[in-house]
Amino acid sequence: MSIEVTGLTKIYGTQRAVDNISFNLKKGEVVGFLGPNGAGKSTTMKMITGYLPATDGGIKVCGMEVSQNAMDVRKKIGYLAEANPLYYDMYVREYLEFTAGIHGIPNASQRISEMIKLTGLTKEVYKKIGMLSKGYKQRVGLAQAMLHNPEVLILDEPTTGLDPNQIVEIRELIINIGKEKTVLLSTHIMQEVQAMCSRVIIINNGKIVADDSIEKIQQHNVNQGILLVAFETNIDTTLFKSLKNVDSFEGLGNNKWKLLTQKPEELRKEVMQMALQHDINISSMQTETQSLEDIFRTLTKSEN
Repeated sequence: MSIEVTGLTKIYGTQRAVDNISFNLKKGEVVGFLGPNGAGKSTTMKMITGYLPATDGGIKVCGMEVSQNAMDVRKKIGYLAEANPLYYDMYVREYLEFTAGIHGIPNASQRISEMIKLTGLTKEVYKKIGMLSKGYKQRVGLAQAMLHNPEVLILDEPTTGLDPNQIVEIRELIINIGKEKTVLLSTHIMQEVQAMCSRVIIINNGKIVADDSIEKIQQHNVNQGILLVAFETNIDTTLFKSLKNVDSFEGLGNNKWKLLTQKPEELRKEVMQMALQHDINISSMQTETQSLEDIFRTLTKSEN
């Protein structure tokens, strides 16, 4: 396994930011690490890289225990932090040369040129980093993370600040990298997860609430469906609260509502009965399977 996490815990005072989690990642996997803000994603990533010490539990990267082989582990990891710390007064190539020197990379000039081309920085290479757009700064961060050809990539919000075209380019880059390496990436963009990841780990309140392929997670939640209802007039939302089979509801505007339920057909009957009792006209009503975003919201609803 490229990454082995066992009983990992991180405590700050009385708060368990990460609470006894375990998971493994093997070579060739691109795994999405999802969760609401404050769920423990970034803390877990920082512990895997050795940036933060764990309170309890074990982490192995490429067979080496992080707590005992911190420097050797860091040679195996490429890390793009959420904040993406960069030296704004350095030029792009200068910064990558500096990073290559830290890693002791042989044939550094050739490797830097490869990374500049790979991350689409050719036109920006002679600019100071501080002059770059947020999207290009993110590319510089990706270039430094991959510069030493690590076996494992830890990417915290890698597409933050990128425009739609840049997102597609970085997505393709990560997919290609994932064929040869292990990639653990955090993002809030579900479309990115479905496009790039072979597997998803969802964390909530410091605990893992799902760990499987996207297909299996959706199959596991097949009984959790959506009822889309449109009414001819505005209605009192307290009526939804009286329905037995509504897990949650969301207004979509123009008197349209999304109702989450584990029993779509039973809920359909309840809504029709409710409409008859209160003399409310229904314009349309249809059921849908939950998307990954809907499943994510269901599994992490205690955060909202």
